[in-house]
Amino acid sequence: MGAEEDKKKKAKMARRKQEVQLQQEIETTEEWEEMIAKEGLWVVDVYQEWCGPCAAMVGNFRRLKNELGDELLHFAAAKADTVDPLDKYRGRCEPCFLLFAGGVLVGFVHGANSPVILRTITEQLAAEHKVMDGSVERKEVKDPLISNLEEREKARYDEEENEKEEEEDDDNVLDYRGERCNYGDTLTMSSQQEEEKKGFTVALIKPDAVRDGKVEEILQQMSEAGIEILAQEERQLSEEEARDFYSHLQEEDYFEDLVKFMSSGPSFALVLTKGKKGDTILHDWRDMIGPTSVEEAKDQAPDSLRAKYGSDKYMNALHGSDSPDRAAREMAFFFPDMSTPTIPIPGSRPQLQRTLALIRPDAFNKSRDEIMEKIKEAGFKVALQKEMTLTKEQAAEFYKEHTDEPYFEELITRMSSGPLMALGLARDDAVTAWRDVLGPTTNAKEEAPDSLRAQFSIEETSINQLHGSDSKETAEKEIQYFFPMEQTVAAIKPDGISTKEEIIDKIHEAGFRIAARKETTITKEIAEEFYAEHKDKEYYDDLVNHMTSGPTMFMVLSREGAVSGWRQVIGPTNPEEAKTEAPESLRAQFGQSILQNAVHGSSDASHAKNSIEKVFGQLEFNPDGTVKDEDSQTLQSEPTKEQEETGGTAQGEDGEKKDGEDEAAKPEGEEAAKPEGEEAQAQSEQTESEKPKDEGKAEAKGESGEEAQANQETTESQAKTDEEGGTEQKSEDRAASVAKGEDKTNDNKGEDAKGEEAKEGDAKDGESKGEDKAEEQKEEDASKATEESEKKEEETKDETKKDEDTKEEDAKKDEETKKDEETKNDDETKTEQKEETKTEEQQAAS
Repeated sequence: MGAEEDKKKKAKMARRKQEVQLQQEIETTEEWEEMIAKEGLWVVDVYQEWCGPCAAMVGNFRRLKNELGDELLHFAAAKADTVDPLDKYRGRCEPCFLLFAGGVLVGFVHGANSPVILRTITEQLAAEHKVMDGSVERKEVKDPLISNLEEREKARYDEEENEKEEEEDDDNVLDYRGERCNYGDTLTMSSQQEEEKKGFTVALIKPDAVRDGKVEEILQQMSEAGIEILAQEERQLSEEEARDFYSHLQEEDYFEDLVKFMSSGPSFALVLTKGKKGDTILHDWRDMIGPTSVEEAKDQAPDSLRAKYGSDKYMNALHGSDSPDRAAREMAFFFPDMSTPTIPIPGSRPQLQRTLALIRPDAFNKSRDEIMEKIKEAGFKVALQKEMTLTKEQAAEFYKEHTDEPYFEELITRMSSGPLMALGLARDDAVTAWRDVLGPTTNAKEEAPDSLRAQFSIEETSINQLHGSDSKETAEKEIQYFFPMEQTVAAIKPDGISTKEEIIDKIHEAGFRIAARKETTITKEIAEEFYAEHKDKEYYDDLVNHMTSGPTMFMVLSREGAVSGWRQVIGPTNPEEAKTEAPESLRAQFGQSILQNAVHGSSDASHAKNSIEKVFGQLEFNPDGTVKDEDSQTLQSEPTKEQEETGGTAQGEDGEKKDGEDEAAKPEGEEAAKPEGEEAQAQSEQTESEKPKDEGKAEAKGESGEEAQANQETTESQAKTDEEGGTEQKSEDRAASVAKGEDKTNDNKGEDAKGEEAKEGDAKDGESKGEDKAEEQKEEDASKATEESEKKEEETKDETKKDEDTKEEDAKKDEETKKDEETKNDDETKTEQKEETKTEEQQAAS
């Protein structure tokens, strides 16, 4: 019995040996890559570990192989559980046969249908012979089973992403005064070109090749093969890092020796790609380095890099990722800050970037106009521009990463020696393009004589005269340094609401972040209040009717220089003028008339702030322009029921209640009375000149006459600008400005009254120290009140004197006019008398 069992075991082992000889076993991704890189038609039985290969077909394959005797026909059995490129086939019990030639799928059969499988093999083998002869091209096919699976996965992924976006939008949407406002910009930046991942692999030049000085030679061969190096780093792995990197080989007998070898000296890590899409780099690089075993490489691929530079077993000179997933993990291991390479999707818009440019003081003084012309010729758009002078401390802060360089002191000295020009430049791939235009930081005249640094260099210094950001991340930081974030209010009017998506795209293209937005239809009362300053204009009724005719989208836009930047984007008020003066502006593209000009923008920072408070409540912003603490701010901005019953409150900058009619804030005695006569006239003039809030603050502090006059001139200039702005709302801004000025003037006295009440309570408790402080405070307050009263009296006297002088001058003019008229009358009387005398003489003579 024992002899019979041994005989059966030997027969079984013989059969399995024959099967192994017929079918190559594929259990790793590396073995898979090596297999499909080989010449001929490969028939692969894809199986699951728990069920094994399809044994029923082995006899048919052997018979076919013997009948045909074709050297191009090969068979393999691949374990889907451990081969990454077959991950989509995992978990399937149905037999699956894939036919590969030239590294691509050329045929497939699902199920153990022997006639179909053998016919497919015969047909594809004949086709491969024609391909080898050059008479036909190889045709790649797709397995519909996998294609359908990928489509379902993509659909599920898109659905999950949409659900996430909806959840994010719901998180950002809050109520303010009964309306839903979105306090977050989740829209995709349309200026960013749609991209897809680019194929890449990770290569290692191992310690033995580095030690033998073969790095440059290997890099040269890469270049000749059309391989592009995206990143490279010389690095010596520790034993722990080597174990981590090769953890997938820890079951191998040579693992410990491999770890010691890889940590024995420096290696070169590289991220490689090839061609436009990089889709062949994995295969091309592994084909270029050859089989893993140096002996096999020398025998099967004598021109491969491992055959040339490898020595023995794992000391094979080079490494290459065996799958896209492995490449991604290895890139993260060596280059954790590197993003996945991408390429633009054909037909999508190019990526618009921003970068910072600096024209340093020496060049700014001598050649700024010429440099600006060169910038425009290079296709850059100047999105931001500022002339400024840095202090030495500011220059040192900006260039702090160069602190240890020998040129540091000269650099900051020259950077702070006079005015410079800071520019935000926009263009496709602006960062790289601007660096190319600038030229090298040193030896520019020799290496790039046509570059800007070569053309505008200065003999007396080695410091180059122009600066450019070295990466997208650095560009954003440097732009924020020179152009701090600002907010403005934008509105898409009812006539432009049908094109709001296009307008929002333009907003993003211009680099704005939509920090908050709300679409609403305003009532007639609100529109009349919004445009109260235009009430006497003939177009007022049309303006109100238009603004209430449909929904308006209000937005808070964040960007560096947001107010002036948005005014530049929307263009002149009249669309016809915009088409001539700014044809790319929004009003030129979407406006129809002065009334229906599609969009609105705040005229200055003060108006922007007032409008934000009016439409969205009091908001605070993060450095990146997003809204800070949306929930708490929105709740604080909601008017309480008590406030609504009392007519609401004006909120100051600190968010505290500041009622214009608060009894505690009212002055006492005659100052509490409503101003009449000249004081009323002065307040009316202040309202008409649209005095900004900052001026109100200055008056509360007691500004000098010259400061008041300077502010008044600024105010008149601003009023003129606002009047030219067309149909832009400002009336409520004026009222808010005046209200805040009055409130701030009376703040001290309101606080004094509260302080007196507290001090009286202390007095009742018998605290003598509190009484002393109260008395001192009263004396100080009384002194302040006296000074303010005297100042007001002087201002009133000045105004009265001016009026009296004016009246006297008018009276003098009246008297002079009267005398002139009397003289004229006398002359006319004398003339008439002369004519009568002459007539009488003529009659007498006749």
